[in-house]
Amino acid sequence: MTDDWSSALLTDRYELTMLQGALRSGTAHRKTVFEMFARRLPDARRYGVVGGPGRFLDALERFRFPTPVLDFLSDARVVDEPTLEWLAGYRFTGDVWGYGEGECYFPGSPILVVESTFAEAVLLETIALSIYNHDSAIASAASRMVTAAGGRPLIEMGSRRAHEAAAVAAARAAYIAGFATSSNLEAGRRYGVPTAGTAAHAFVLLHDSERHAFQTQLDALGVGTTLLVDTFDVERAVLTSLELAGPRLGGVRLDSGDLAITASRVRKILDEHGATETRIVVTGDLDEHAIQALAVAPVDGYGVGTALVTGSGAPTASLVYKLVARARETGADAPLEPVAKRSVGKPSKGGRKWGYRRLDGQGVAGGEVVYDYAPQETRDLRPLLRHLVSGGEVIGREPLDTARERHTAAVTELPDTAQQMSRGEPAIPTHFEQRSAM
Repeated sequence: MTDDWSSALLTDRYELTMLQGALRSGTAHRKTVFEMFARRLPDARRYGVVGGPGRFLDALERFRFPTPVLDFLSDARVVDEPTLEWLAGYRFTGDVWGYGEGECYFPGSPILVVESTFAEAVLLETIALSIYNHDSAIASAASRMVTAAGGRPLIEMGSRRAHEAAAVAAARAAYIAGFATSSNLEAGRRYGVPTAGTAAHAFVLLHDSERHAFQTQLDALGVGTTLLVDTFDVERAVLTSLELAGPRLGGVRLDSGDLAITASRVRKILDEHGATETRIVVTGDLDEHAIQALAVAPVDGYGVGTALVTGSGAPTASLVYKLVARARETGADAPLEPVAKRSVGKPSKGGRKWGYRRLDGQGVAGGEVVYDYAPQETRDLRPLLRHLVSGGEVIGREPLDTARERHTAAVTELPDTAQQMSRGEPAIPTHFEQRSAM
């Protein structure tokens, strides 16, 4: 990615055609509020996880229309000359608020609020949804897997099952939701995600024997490495690995067969040879349900690929980005009025909103409360919106570990029902509070 790379064309054509129409009608510079939210949780899950704010802020800073981009739009006759002239000077100058990355969300949670002119804000719809829908889907799936693992570490290893750019974003989202490491090196370079990886079956098959392969790996990576022991006969491979490395062998990996039964046999062999600290890591088409089923097996860690990078059956968070308020006149001081669509099955609630989490005396969440005004804060209301962009300047960027810590705290405060893997209602209800109702 070059320094002059632009994110502006990571969008749908109709964002620009709407801009052209609004410029002609004189409504383009009306003050507006757009909000991103989910009408429901995917696959009847108990909670969702916000992923993507950090990547969205990066994309927003690169949302520009340099000459090559304008030339393409002109040659393809996407918009007219007046619109091209306006785009040439595009800079987002508005304000953005959002739930913190790693925060849990529920149906109706206003996880992103964009306040600016229509012209500035409407152009961000596709890029915002593209990033948030992908990253939130991955983070939500990853969080369930972390819960199912019960404190055992997980490795993200889905790069070969995803688009190369999506693989990097997925590794980042999984780390936020509690995965310990990733196999993806670009995620390590770009975002500081810890990386891990040793060898595949090809490495064993390359060598003249399994013993030769194991000895080579031990010589190259040290006795603390993890040996893949299911290329041929598992029990023989474990005995060979112990003969070569001794009881200080770091770990063995199982990738096939009945993982629970095989892990029990391997643990018995390891313990009988004094390798009580040698870890057993299992991989192979795992999802949160398979991980939960292995809870009683002597497994020390999991590697997850396909299920994670595809959202474990929910590859999108089904988030939408809707206009909820607009002014009738131009000008920063023009009053805003609520607007909402009433389409069957796809209604929205008009007006700018503020999200809070209601907590009981023990700090357990009892509900998501969405106000149409900024309420006075109390001890039992935790504010969820952070100011991410002020007057076009990004102010909400934060270290990845901050988002990771936020996620741990957010899940911890949810009621016990949030930990259930079965289909069911959201862990807490969402209440909409209107000023007129107070």
